Amino acid sequence: MKIVCDASFFFGDYPFEGDLFTTPEVLAELCDLRSKCRFDTLKEYGLTVTEPSPASSMKVREAAERTGDHGVLSRTDVSILALASEIGGELATDDFAVQNVASALGIGVRPMLQRKAKRRAWKMICTGCGRDVENGVDCPVCGAPLKRRHK
Repeated sequence: MKIVCDASFFFGDYPFEGDLFTTPEVLAELCDLRSKCRFDTLKEYGLTVTEPSPASSMKVREAAERTGDHGVLSRTDVSILALASEIGGELATDDFAVQNVASALGIGVRPMLQRKAKRRAWKMICTGCGRDVENGVDCPVCGAPLKRRHK
């Protein structure tokens, strides 16, 4: 089994079986000594650090648009989702938005400390006039900020 690790995987001691993968963006998020040491140890035991293809990243962004998670996914989130999609692996993450997009893409998820997230669809609502808006940061009608809500 191939497991793609989010940064949270390196913050604790979680059991694993299979081949571990991650992206350079995850490595950049490791800021404390313990997580860096865990990363170094797992790298010695075969952890692979690789960048997904631009095509896989685009596929993830399109799925995030459909689920309504595009505004909350970081570049790192997109990278691990794209890599898992590309190599046919599962994701080790507790991030609910990542899990939601993974579900839409048919990617398996292994939550570490939290329960597995339920699949959700989101819409953007204007905080000023209450209109449903397709996407963006501000309402195109009144200019107020948008907020994510369940469909």
